[in-house]
Amino acid sequence: MNRTDALAMVRESLSAVVPGDDVAALGPDDAFRDALEMDSLDFLSFVEVLSERSGVRIEDEDAPRLTTLSGSTDFLVAHTP
Repeated sequence: MNRTDALAMVRESLSAVVPGDDVAALGPDDAFRDALEMDSLDFLSFVEVLSERSGVRIEDEDAPRLTTLSGSTDFLVAHTP
């Protein structure tokens, strides 16, 4: 998966979890929980949605890498063919 596709998938996954928030306004290093109306359960939902959409198994220890657009995008690029 290239960076453009990965970024789009991350944004789509976030939008599915917090549909009223402006995901397009997120900067690459903005923490999701600070910039969006996300609580811990929303973040877990995001991880589940991202895993389902990407087909990438995301372990609990991977979650800290998925807190920003850049981190989530880098993770997907590194874990998909």
